[in-house]
Amino acid sequence: MYVVIVGAGEVGSAIAGSLADTHDVAVVDIDGDRVEELVYDVDVLGVEGDGADLETLADANIERADILIASTDDDETNIVTCGTAMTVTDTFTISRVKSAKFLRTWEQSERAFGVDHMVATNLLTAEAITRVVGLPAAQDVETFADGLVQMAEFEIAETSPVADQTVEEADRYESLTFAAILRDDDVVIPRGETVLEPGDDVIVIGSQESVHTFAHEIAPDVDGARNVLVVGGSDVGYHTARLLQDRGLKPRLVEQNHERARELAEELEGTTVLESDATDREFLEREHVADVDIVVAALDNDEKNLLASLLAKRLGANRAVAVVDSGAYVPLFEAVGVDVAVNPREATAEEITRFTREHQAENVAIIESDRAEVLEIEVGPESVLADRPIRESVDDLPEGVVIGAITRDGELVIPRGDTVIQQGDHVVLFVDAESLDAASTVL
Repeated sequence: MYVVIVGAGEVGSAIAGSLADTHDVAVVDIDGDRVEELVYDVDVLGVEGDGADLETLADANIERADILIASTDDDETNIVTCGTAMTVTDTFTISRVKSAKFLRTWEQSERAFGVDHMVATNLLTAEAITRVVGLPAAQDVETFADGLVQMAEFEIAETSPVADQTVEEADRYESLTFAAILRDDDVVIPRGETVLEPGDDVIVIGSQESVHTFAHEIAPDVDGARNVLVVGGSDVGYHTARLLQDRGLKPRLVEQNHERARELAEELEGTTVLESDATDREFLEREHVADVDIVVAALDNDEKNLLASLLAKRLGANRAVAVVDSGAYVPLFEAVGVDVAVNPREATAEEITRFTREHQAENVAIIESDRAEVLEIEVGPESVLADRPIRESVDDLPEGVVIGAITRDGELVIPRGDTVIQQGDHVVLFVDAESLDAASTVL
C-alpha cells in the first residue's frame, strides 16, 4: 500500500514511523528541515511543499496513492488538502481535525469536504480520558470484541500489594492474562516465576470484571471514580464532561471565562459549571477538592495543566489526569506526580494508524508510542491458530506474541493450553513491535 502523509509534525511523524516498515510512505511538509529529519530517521519519500497545492501532491505521486492522510495542525489546511486530492484521484482520504464542529458537518453528508474518514483530535482525547476515569488505577484502557474484552496498563507502585510478587502469586483471576511487562526500555513476556517489580508497567487482557478486580487488587486505595472535577472549559474539557454525563456521572467543571462558563452551563445539563480560576487555592478548598477522586486538567496550555494538577493533588485530590499537548512533556508530567498524561497528538496518531490497519485486524491498540500493539483478529483458515490447541500453535508464533483472550459467538473463552481456537473466533493478542511483521504473516 502507498500512503501519502501531509504534515511532518508529531502526528504525521508517528504515523509514518508506524507504517513505513510495511508500506511505501511519502511525507509532505512545508518545513524542509522536518522533512529531511524524517527521511533520515524513517524510510520514506520526503517532499517539501504545501500539501494543499496540486503540484506538491503530484511530486508525492498522489495519483498512485491508496491513502492520503492530512495531519497538519491546521483543520482547514487538512480539509482543503483532501479536497484538492479528490480533484485528481480516487485516493481514500483521511483528515485530522481538532474541532468536532467539522466532524459533525462531515457526518451529515457522505464524503463531505472530499474527506472519506475524519478524526477529531479533541473528541478522541476526551474519549481516552473517559476510559481512564472508568478505571482510575489504569494508565491506558482499550476495549475489544464489542466490549467483552478489556486491555489495561497499570504501573506497579512500591506500595502496591502485588509489588515483588511473582506473576503466579498475583494471578488469581480466571479470565485475566498477564500479557506483558514494560520495564525500562524492555518488553518482558511474563512467566509464572517473573517478579512484578516496583516501577514496572504491566499489560493485562481479560474480561472487564477481571480487569476491574485486578485494578482494585493492584491499587486498593483507588476506588471507582464518582467525584470528578474537570478543570478548563476547552473543547476537550467540554467533551470530557459530556461523555462522563453519558456514563451517569455528575462532574463539576471549572471555567474562568464568564461567557464560556455560561455557554457550557447551558449545554451540559448534567454538569455543575463553576466560574473561577482553577489555580485559586481558596476556591479549590471551598469546593472540597480533597474529596475529589479524579481531577482532569484540560486548560489551554501544558504549564497551566501541570500547575492545576499538582495543586489539586497537593490539596488532597486522589488522582490527576492532564492533557499534555507536547509529547516530549508526557514523561515529565508523570515523573513529577501527574498520574496519567494524555497527549492529543499521540491519541490521534494511534487512531489514524489503527484505521489504516483495519484490513489486517478488527481492532488495534498501540502501546507506549508503538513499543507494542494489542490486536483483535478473526481467525481464518490460513492462520496458524486455526483448529489447533493453543499449546501446539504457540510454537509457530514469533517470540513476543501472547494470546490474551478469545471470544466465540459473543461469549468469552478463557485461553488455556488445551483450548482449541476455531475458525471464526476473535482472538485478542499482545504483539511486541519487533514481532509485528513476522506475526502478520502467520496470523
